[in-house]
Amino acid sequence: MKYIPAFCSAIIWGSGQLINKQKIKALVFFLFQAVLVGIELGTSSGFSGPEPGAFFRNGGFFVRGLWGLVTLGTIARTDSSVKVYDHSIMLMLAGIISVVVLLVFAFIWIWNIIDAWQTRKKINAGHPVDSIQYFKALWENSFEYIMITPGLLLVVFISIIPIVFSVLVAFTNYNMNNIPPRNLVQWRGFETFINVFRIPIWGTTFLKILVWTVVWAFVATFSSYVFGLFQALLLRTKGIRFVKFWRGIFILPWAVPGIVSMMIFRVMFNQEGALNQIMLESGLIKTAIPFLSDPTWAKVALFIVNIWLAFPYFMALISGIMTTVPDELYEAAQIDGANTIQQFRSITLPFVLASTAPQILMSLTFNFNNFNLIYFLTGGGPPSSTLQMAGSTDILISWIFKLTLDQRMYNYAAAMSIFIFVIVASVSGWNLMRTRAFKED
Repeated sequence: MKYIPAFCSAIIWGSGQLINKQKIKALVFFLFQAVLVGIELGTSSGFSGPEPGAFFRNGGFFVRGLWGLVTLGTIARTDSSVKVYDHSIMLMLAGIISVVVLLVFAFIWIWNIIDAWQTRKKINAGHPVDSIQYFKALWENSFEYIMITPGLLLVVFISIIPIVFSVLVAFTNYNMNNIPPRNLVQWRGFETFINVFRIPIWGTTFLKILVWTVVWAFVATFSSYVFGLFQALLLRTKGIRFVKFWRGIFILPWAVPGIVSMMIFRVMFNQEGALNQIMLESGLIKTAIPFLSDPTWAKVALFIVNIWLAFPYFMALISGIMTTVPDELYEAAQIDGANTIQQFRSITLPFVLASTAPQILMSLTFNFNNFNLIYFLTGGGPPSSTLQMAGSTDILISWIFKLTLDQRMYNYAAAMSIFIFVIVASVSGWNLMRTRAFKED
């Protein structure tokens, strides 16, 4: 008798609660099952047809979604006369959504079974049960979870589903040679990942761009941080007048929209741009510097512009942190005979680094995927004969952009995205857990 309500609820949702004489709770769970069945039947086109897989293709939202996710379709649209055809990418997306929705209903189904079983145990033990009291207790004890559920569902459909879709694309042959609906996309397993390392040109390109991306991320982050720290120290130097004026001037690069600054710098760094003209006329150089056409100079230009755009943030951040350092520490250090450099090394720097470590890691992650600066300043160029579909200053994210929009190699772009996620998540997570700010939290 103890397991009968749970068994009944596993077949007809809420029937176990009805056996337990909880009519309101039984109605709630039954309505969820009615919605599930209603969606399936209401979206069904019939389970028959002459074309391959018609039983599943013409089924409801969930049957058709699962079938499409597994097969990615069986009929291509070879010409406009074909009336019944499959769009592999739409089938994949619909399949992902159907799986997510089914998981939600599966959670409710399991909840319904467990509730019927636990309620029967209470009844057998002689404890009173009441549906209204149950929902009141549920509201009081799980209020915060109930409130965040709508936001969680929104995050799932706006963020999680696109991420899952991108990951799955990496395991297909979705590229310029297989564009639906004229062609069907097939599952290829780890073939794309293997080709990245097995095919020499792809492996060489990936490794070179990965090395440059890592170098770029670290140098761009720490150069702007050091310059911001230097400016913050200067503004706190005794004897500096009009500190607010100078701080306002230094904040201007941060206040101006980044894209505007990048486009202006692109014009300035042109071989016939203002910077070369000024240096030529002043006699500093004899020939124009190829800032954007030479690989080395293009990378130098990227670092210069990145410092200009990023140092105000660190300057403002560090300036604020330095005001919280107790003056008693500096006074004690001066009594002990510590000079300015020793005070900075022993008091200021440790205090600032401990407080800004999470921001450094965030900036490092941002620069690893700093698409805007690469795209708007150099466009990934100049071209390189040793790289596959990439320029000399392309980082992984800008290479992915070219693979996606220019070359339509969606499977390789998705595979690169997975590599980026693994690298960034691993390094950032490991470093973040080692910071004192994280340990204190």
